Amino acid sequence: MSLSADQGVLKLKLEKRIENTASTGAAAFSKRVRRRVVGRVRDYFAVAAPGFESVLSEELKRLDLGGKTVKAVPGGVGFEGRLVECWRANLHLRTAGRVLSRIETFRATRFDRMAACLAEVPWELYLPADAVPMVSVTARRCRLHHSDAIAERTATAVRNRLEGTAGDIGGTEATGGIAQRLFVRGIDDVFTVSADSSGDNLYKRGIKIQGGPAPLRETLAAAALNLAGYSGQELLIDPMCGTGTFSLEAALMAANIAPGLFRPFAFMGWPSFLPRRWDHLKREAAAARRTVPEPMVFASDISARSCHLLEETVRRHGLSDVLQVGHGDFFGFVPKKMTSKKGTVALNPPYGRRLGGVGESDALFREIRAKLGADYRGWRLVLIAPRD
Repeated sequence: MSLSADQGVLKLKLEKRIENTASTGAAAFSKRVRRRVVGRVRDYFAVAAPGFESVLSEELKRLDLGGKTVKAVPGGVGFEGRLVECWRANLHLRTAGRVLSRIETFRATRFDRMAACLAEVPWELYLPADAVPMVSVTARRCRLHHSDAIAERTATAVRNRLEGTAGDIGGTEATGGIAQRLFVRGIDDVFTVSADSSGDNLYKRGIKIQGGPAPLRETLAAAALNLAGYSGQELLIDPMCGTGTFSLEAALMAANIAPGLFRPFAFMGWPSFLPRRWDHLKREAAAARRTVPEPMVFASDISARSCHLLEETVRRHGLSDVLQVGHGDFFGFVPKKMTSKKGTVALNPPYGRRLGGVGESDALFREIRAKLGADYRGWRLVLIAPRD
Protein backbone atom coordinates (compact mmCIF):
# COMPACT_ATOMS: atom_id res chain seq x y z
CA MET A 1 0.00 0.00 0.00
CA SER A 2 1.55 3.32 -1.07
CA LEU A 3 1.49 6.48 1.02
CA SER A 4 -0.26 9.65 -0.18
CA ALA A 5 1.80 12.80 -0.58
CA ASP A 6 0.45 14.23 2.70
CA GLN A 7 1.14 10.97 4.54
CA GLY A 8 4.68 10.88 3.16
CA VAL A 9 5.37 14.42 4.35
CA LEU A 10 3.94 13.59 7.78
CA LYS A 11 6.16 10.48 8.04
CA LEU A 12 9.28 12.47 7.15
CA LYS A 13 8.42 15.14 9.73
CA LEU A 14 7.89 12.48 12.40
CA GLU A 15 11.19 10.79 11.60
CA LYS A 16 12.97 14.14 11.70
CA ARG A 17 11.39 14.99 15.07
CA ILE A 18 12.49 11.64 16.51
CA GLU A 19 15.98 12.18 15.13
CA ASN A 20 16.16 15.69 16.59
CA THR A 21 14.86 14.47 19.96
CA ALA A 22 17.47 11.72 20.07
CA SER A 23 20.19 14.20 19.09
CA THR A 24 19.08 16.66 21.76
CA GLY A 25 18.97 13.87 24.35
CA ALA A 26 22.44 12.68 23.44
CA ALA A 27 23.83 16.21 23.62
CA ALA A 28 22.26 16.81 27.03
CA PHE A 29 23.56 13.49 28.30
CA SER A 30 27.08 14.22 27.03
CA LYS A 31 26.98 17.57 28.79
CA ARG A 32 26.03 15.87 32.08
CA VAL A 33 28.89 13.40 31.69
CA ARG A 34 31.40 16.16 30.95
CA ARG A 35 30.22 18.25 33.90
CA ARG A 36 29.78 15.48 36.49
CA VAL A 37 32.51 13.00 35.52
CA VAL A 38 35.06 14.31 33.02
CA GLY A 39 35.58 17.82 34.31
CA ARG A 40 35.22 17.30 38.05
CA VAL A 41 38.11 16.57 40.43
CA ARG A 42 37.32 13.18 41.91
CA ASP A 43 38.81 10.71 44.37
CA TYR A 44 40.65 7.63 43.11
CA PHE A 45 42.32 4.70 44.82
CA ALA A 46 45.30 2.77 43.46
CA VAL A 47 45.45 -0.73 44.92
CA ALA A 48 48.82 -1.98 46.18
CA ALA A 49 50.08 -5.38 47.29
CA PRO A 50 50.38 -5.58 51.11
CA GLY A 51 53.57 -3.91 52.27
CA PHE A 52 54.15 -1.97 49.04
CA GLU A 53 51.89 1.01 49.72
CA SER A 54 54.83 3.37 50.26
CA VAL A 55 56.43 2.29 46.98
CA LEU A 56 53.22 3.03 45.09
CA SER A 57 52.80 6.32 46.92
CA GLU A 58 56.23 7.51 45.79
CA GLU A 59 55.50 6.38 42.24
CA LEU A 60 52.26 8.38 42.19
CA LYS A 61 54.07 11.46 43.45
CA ARG A 62 56.68 11.13 40.69
CA LEU A 63 53.93 10.77 38.11
CA ASP A 64 52.58 14.14 39.29
CA LEU A 65 48.93 13.66 38.43
CA GLY A 66 48.06 17.16 39.51
CA GLY A 67 45.88 16.26 42.46
CA LYS A 68 46.23 17.96 45.82
CA THR A 69 46.70 14.82 47.91
CA VAL A 70 48.42 11.46 47.64
CA LYS A 71 47.78 9.42 50.77
CA ALA A 72 48.99 5.89 51.47
CA VAL A 73 46.70 3.70 53.59
CA PRO A 74 46.63 -0.07 54.16
CA GLY A 75 45.83 -1.65 50.82
CA GLY A 76 46.78 1.18 48.51
CA VAL A 77 47.06 4.91 47.86
CA GLY A 78 44.30 7.49 47.51
CA PHE A 79 44.74 10.42 45.15
CA GLU A 80 42.70 13.20 43.54
CA GLY A 81 42.41 14.31 39.96
CA ARG A 82 40.25 14.71 36.92
CA LEU A 83 39.25 11.72 34.87
CA VAL A 84 42.23 12.01 32.55
CA GLU A 85 44.51 11.52 35.56
CA CYS A 86 42.82 8.20 36.21
CA TRP A 87 43.68 7.21 32.64
CA ARG A 88 47.28 8.34 33.11
CA ALA A 89 47.56 6.31 36.31
CA ASN A 90 46.44 3.15 34.50
CA LEU A 91 48.82 3.84 31.64
CA HIS A 92 51.94 4.63 33.65
CA LEU A 93 51.82 3.02 37.12
CA ARG A 94 54.11 0.02 37.42
CA THR A 95 53.33 -1.12 40.98
CA ALA A 96 49.52 -0.68 41.22
CA GLY A 97 47.17 -3.64 40.89
CA ARG A 98 44.19 -1.59 39.71
CA VAL A 99 42.79 1.94 39.92
CA LEU A 100 39.34 2.50 41.43
CA SER A 101 37.17 5.54 40.81
CA ARG A 102 35.16 6.55 43.88
CA ILE A 103 31.47 6.99 43.03
CA GLU A 104 29.49 7.29 46.27
CA THR A 105 29.84 7.04 50.05
CA PHE A 106 26.90 6.61 52.43
CA ARG A 107 26.01 5.28 55.86
CA ALA A 108 23.55 2.40 56.15
CA THR A 109 22.51 0.06 58.94
CA ARG A 110 19.43 -1.32 57.19
CA PHE A 111 19.07 -2.82 53.73
CA ASP A 112 16.19 -0.51 52.82
CA ARG A 113 18.44 2.47 53.55
CA MET A 114 21.25 0.93 51.46
CA ALA A 115 18.87 0.26 48.56
CA ALA A 116 17.61 3.84 48.67
CA CYS A 117 21.15 5.27 48.60
CA LEU A 118 22.21 3.01 45.73
CA ALA A 119 19.08 3.92 43.76
CA GLU A 120 20.02 7.61 43.89
CA VAL A 121 23.39 7.09 42.20
CA PRO A 122 23.35 8.27 38.53
CA TRP A 123 24.84 5.00 37.27
CA GLU A 124 24.23 5.99 33.65
CA LEU A 125 27.03 8.57 33.97
CA TYR A 126 29.57 5.96 35.02
CA LEU A 127 28.69 2.70 33.29
CA PRO A 128 27.75 1.73 29.73
CA ALA A 129 24.05 1.40 29.04
CA ASP A 130 24.20 -2.40 28.73
CA ALA A 131 26.48 -2.97 31.74
CA VAL A 132 25.96 -6.01 33.96
CA PRO A 133 28.83 -5.37 36.37
CA MET A 134 30.39 -7.89 38.68
CA VAL A 135 30.14 -6.63 42.28
CA SER A 136 32.87 -7.35 44.86
CA VAL A 137 32.04 -6.67 48.51
CA THR A 138 34.00 -6.40 51.75
CA ALA A 139 32.41 -5.35 55.05
CA ARG A 140 34.07 -4.95 58.43
CA ARG A 141 32.39 -4.01 61.68
CA CYS A 142 29.14 -3.37 59.76
CA ARG A 143 25.64 -4.38 60.75
CA LEU A 144 25.12 -5.11 57.06
CA HIS A 145 27.79 -7.71 56.46
CA HIS A 146 26.21 -10.29 54.13
CA SER A 147 28.31 -9.79 51.01
CA ASP A 148 25.92 -11.58 48.63
CA ALA A 149 22.97 -9.49 49.82
CA ILE A 150 24.93 -6.25 49.41
CA ALA A 151 26.10 -7.29 45.94
CA GLU A 152 22.55 -8.21 44.92
CA ARG A 153 21.16 -4.83 45.96
CA THR A 154 23.96 -3.01 44.18
CA ALA A 155 23.40 -4.95 40.96
CA THR A 156 19.64 -4.35 41.19
CA ALA A 157 20.11 -0.60 41.66
CA VAL A 158 22.41 -0.44 38.62
CA ARG A 159 20.04 -2.46 36.45
CA ASN A 160 16.96 -0.46 37.44
CA ARG A 161 18.68 2.88 36.96
CA LEU A 162 20.13 2.02 33.55
CA GLU A 163 16.80 0.66 32.33
CA GLY A 164 14.92 3.66 33.72
CA THR A 165 17.21 6.25 32.13
CA ALA A 166 17.69 4.56 28.75
CA GLY A 167 15.60 7.24 27.03
CA ASP A 168 17.55 10.10 28.62
CA ILE A 169 20.77 9.35 26.79
CA GLY A 170 19.31 9.87 23.34
CA GLY A 171 21.41 8.40 20.58
CA THR A 172 24.27 7.28 22.81
CA GLU A 173 25.07 3.67 22.00
CA ALA A 174 25.79 1.00 24.55
CA THR A 175 29.53 0.43 24.83
CA GLY A 176 29.52 -3.15 26.02
CA GLY A 177 32.09 -5.82 25.33
CA ILE A 178 34.39 -4.55 28.08
CA ALA A 179 33.69 -6.22 31.41
CA GLN A 180 32.78 -3.83 34.23
CA ARG A 181 33.27 -4.30 37.96
CA LEU A 182 32.12 -2.43 41.05
CA PHE A 183 33.70 -2.59 44.50
CA VAL A 184 31.63 -1.98 47.64
CA ARG A 185 33.62 -1.55 50.83
CA GLY A 186 31.99 -1.13 54.22
CA ILE A 187 33.74 -0.08 57.43
CA ASP A 188 31.84 0.81 60.61
CA ASP A 189 28.53 1.02 58.67
CA VAL A 190 29.95 3.48 56.11
CA PHE A 191 29.97 2.10 52.56
CA THR A 192 32.05 3.32 49.64
CA VAL A 193 31.15 2.31 46.10
CA SER A 194 33.87 2.41 43.45
CA ALA A 195 34.09 1.54 39.77
CA ASP A 196 37.11 -0.41 38.59
CA SER A 197 38.74 1.66 35.85
CA SER A 198 41.38 -0.96 35.03
CA GLY A 199 39.54 -4.15 34.16
CA ASP A 200 42.13 -6.93 34.21
CA ASN A 201 44.65 -6.51 37.00
CA LEU A 202 47.40 -4.14 35.95
CA TYR A 203 50.08 -6.81 36.28
CA LYS A 204 48.68 -8.09 32.97
CA ARG A 205 50.75 -5.82 30.74
CA GLY A 206 49.59 -7.42 27.49
CA ILE A 207 53.18 -8.30 26.63
CA LYS A 208 54.03 -11.88 27.65
CA ILE A 209 52.78 -14.85 25.68
CA GLN A 210 54.33 -17.42 27.99
CA GLY A 211 53.22 -18.63 31.42
CA GLY A 212 55.03 -20.61 34.08
CA PRO A 213 54.33 -22.89 37.05
CA ALA A 214 54.61 -20.05 39.58
CA PRO A 215 55.04 -16.78 37.68
CA LEU A 216 55.95 -13.59 39.51
CA ARG A 217 53.45 -10.78 39.04
CA GLU A 218 54.84 -7.88 37.06
CA THR A 219 53.63 -5.32 39.63
CA LEU A 220 55.54 -7.13 42.39
CA ALA A 221 58.64 -7.40 40.23
CA ALA A 222 58.50 -3.65 39.53
CA ALA A 223 58.06 -2.91 43.24
CA ALA A 224 60.98 -5.17 44.18
CA LEU A 225 63.23 -3.51 41.59
CA ASN A 226 62.16 -0.12 42.91
CA LEU A 227 62.95 -1.08 46.50
CA ALA A 228 66.37 -2.34 45.42
CA GLY A 229 67.15 1.06 43.91
CA TYR A 230 67.05 -0.02 40.28
CA SER A 231 66.46 3.04 38.11
CA GLY A 232 66.67 1.60 34.61
CA GLN A 233 69.95 3.42 34.01
CA GLU A 234 72.27 0.57 34.97
CA LEU A 235 72.94 -3.03 34.02
CA LEU A 236 70.51 -5.72 35.18
CA ILE A 237 71.02 -9.47 34.91
CA ASP A 238 68.13 -11.94 35.27
CA PRO A 239 69.98 -15.30 35.20
CA MET A 240 67.02 -17.49 36.24
CA CYS A 241 64.58 -15.61 34.06
CA GLY A 242 61.85 -18.24 33.61
CA THR A 243 59.00 -16.36 31.95
CA GLY A 244 61.08 -13.18 32.00
CA THR A 245 59.11 -11.04 34.43
CA PHE A 246 62.09 -9.31 36.03
CA SER A 247 63.91 -8.74 32.74
CA LEU A 248 60.83 -7.46 30.88
CA GLU A 249 59.96 -5.05 33.69
CA ALA A 250 63.55 -3.83 33.79
CA ALA A 251 63.51 -3.36 30.00
CA LEU A 252 60.34 -1.26 30.19
CA MET A 253 61.95 0.86 32.88
CA ALA A 254 65.23 1.21 30.99
CA ALA A 255 63.46 2.36 27.82
CA ASN A 256 60.89 4.44 29.76
CA ILE A 257 57.99 2.52 28.18
CA ALA A 258 54.61 2.92 29.88
CA PRO A 259 53.51 -0.51 31.17
CA GLY A 260 49.90 0.03 30.07
CA LEU A 261 50.73 0.87 26.47
CA PHE A 262 49.88 -2.60 25.14
CA ARG A 263 46.51 -3.38 26.76
CA PRO A 264 42.89 -2.20 27.04
CA PHE A 265 41.18 -0.86 30.18
CA ALA A 266 37.65 -0.95 31.59
CA PHE A 267 37.31 2.86 31.39
CA MET A 268 37.37 2.54 27.59
CA GLY A 269 33.78 1.28 27.88
CA TRP A 270 32.55 4.15 30.08
CA PRO A 271 30.24 6.88 28.73
CA SER A 272 32.93 9.38 29.74
CA PHE A 273 35.61 7.83 27.52
CA LEU A 274 37.12 10.24 24.98
CA PRO A 275 38.98 8.21 22.32
CA ARG A 276 40.88 11.17 20.84
CA ARG A 277 42.13 12.28 24.27
CA TRP A 278 43.18 8.74 25.09
CA ASP A 279 45.01 8.38 21.77
CA HIS A 280 46.85 11.63 22.56
CA LEU A 281 47.97 10.27 25.94
CA LYS A 282 49.22 7.08 24.31
CA ARG A 283 51.12 9.02 21.64
CA GLU A 284 52.75 11.11 24.37
CA ALA A 285 53.75 7.95 26.21
CA ALA A 286 55.13 6.33 23.06
CA ALA A 287 57.13 9.46 22.23
CA ALA A 288 58.75 9.37 25.67
CA ARG A 289 60.48 6.07 24.87
CA ARG A 290 64.15 6.36 25.76
CA THR A 291 66.80 5.42 23.19
CA VAL A 292 69.13 2.79 24.59
CA PRO A 293 72.46 2.61 22.68
CA GLU A 294 73.20 -0.94 23.83
CA PRO A 295 71.33 -3.66 25.77
CA MET A 296 71.04 -2.87 29.48
CA VAL A 297 69.16 -6.01 30.53
CA PHE A 298 70.38 -9.59 30.13
CA ALA A 299 68.19 -12.64 30.71
CA SER A 300 69.05 -16.30 30.63
CA ASP A 301 67.66 -19.59 31.86
CA ILE A 302 68.54 -23.26 31.90
CA SER A 303 65.32 -23.92 29.97
CA ALA A 304 65.81 -23.45 26.23
CA ARG A 305 62.03 -23.24 25.71
CA SER A 306 61.70 -20.40 28.22
CA CYS A 307 64.47 -18.49 26.49
CA HIS A 308 62.91 -19.04 23.07
CA LEU A 309 59.50 -17.77 24.21
CA LEU A 310 61.07 -14.75 25.88
CA GLU A 311 63.01 -13.93 22.71
CA GLU A 312 59.73 -14.05 20.75
CA THR A 313 58.16 -11.62 23.20
CA VAL A 314 61.15 -9.28 23.00
CA ARG A 315 61.07 -9.23 19.20
CA ARG A 316 57.30 -8.74 18.99
CA HIS A 317 57.40 -5.64 21.19
CA GLY A 318 60.56 -4.09 19.78
CA LEU A 319 62.69 -4.53 22.91
CA SER A 320 65.72 -6.16 21.30
CA ASP A 321 67.76 -2.97 21.68
CA VAL A 322 67.20 -3.08 25.45
CA LEU A 323 66.94 -6.75 26.40
CA GLN A 324 69.24 -9.56 25.31
CA VAL A 325 68.30 -13.19 25.92
CA GLY A 326 70.76 -16.08 26.25
CA HIS A 327 70.53 -19.75 27.20
CA GLY A 328 72.55 -21.06 30.12
CA ASP A 329 72.75 -22.24 33.70
CA PHE A 330 72.98 -19.61 36.45
CA PHE A 331 75.71 -21.55 38.22
CA GLY A 332 77.86 -21.65 35.08
CA PHE A 333 77.48 -17.96 34.27
CA VAL A 334 80.25 -15.59 35.38
CA PRO A 335 79.20 -11.91 35.01
CA LYS A 336 82.74 -10.48 34.86
CA LYS A 337 83.29 -12.37 31.60
CA MET A 338 80.49 -10.28 30.08
CA THR A 339 81.08 -6.89 31.72
CA SER A 340 83.38 -5.13 34.12
CA LYS A 341 80.49 -3.04 35.39
CA LYS A 342 78.39 -3.86 38.41
CA GLY A 343 74.64 -3.50 38.47
CA THR A 344 71.61 -5.40 39.73
CA VAL A 345 71.06 -9.15 39.73
CA ALA A 346 67.43 -10.26 40.03
CA LEU A 347 66.53 -13.83 40.95
CA ASN A 348 63.24 -15.67 41.27
CA PRO A 349 64.46 -19.25 41.86
CA PRO A 350 62.16 -22.26 41.96
CA TYR A 351 61.26 -23.36 45.47
CA GLY A 352 58.74 -25.41 47.42
CA ARG A 353 56.77 -27.94 45.38
CA ARG A 354 58.55 -26.97 42.18
CA LEU A 355 61.66 -28.62 43.65
CA GLY A 356 59.99 -31.38 45.62
CA GLY A 357 60.11 -30.03 49.18
CA VAL A 358 61.69 -27.82 51.83
CA GLY A 359 64.97 -29.74 51.89
CA GLU A 360 65.57 -29.31 48.19
CA SER A 361 64.67 -25.60 48.41
CA ASP A 362 67.08 -25.00 51.27
CA ALA A 363 69.88 -26.78 49.41
CA LEU A 364 69.29 -24.71 46.27
CA PHE A 365 69.29 -21.43 48.19
CA ARG A 366 72.56 -22.35 49.91
CA GLU A 367 74.11 -22.88 46.47
CA ILE A 368 72.67 -19.58 45.25
CA ARG A 369 74.09 -17.68 48.22
CA ALA A 370 77.51 -19.20 47.60
CA LYS A 371 77.37 -18.27 43.90
CA LEU A 372 76.31 -14.70 44.68
CA GLY A 373 79.12 -14.35 47.23
CA ALA A 374 81.68 -15.59 44.76
CA ASP A 375 80.67 -13.76 41.57
CA TYR A 376 78.34 -10.87 42.44
CA ARG A 377 80.10 -8.96 45.19
CA GLY A 378 79.19 -5.27 45.00
CA TRP A 379 76.02 -5.93 42.99
CA ARG A 380 72.53 -4.95 44.08
CA LEU A 381 70.45 -8.05 44.74
CA VAL A 382 66.74 -8.70 44.24
CA LEU A 383 65.89 -12.19 45.46
CA ILE A 384 62.44 -13.78 45.78
CA ALA A 385 62.68 -16.32 48.61
CA PRO A 386 60.10 -18.34 50.57
CA ARG A 387 61.52 -17.06 53.88
CA ASP A 388 64.47 -15.13 55.32
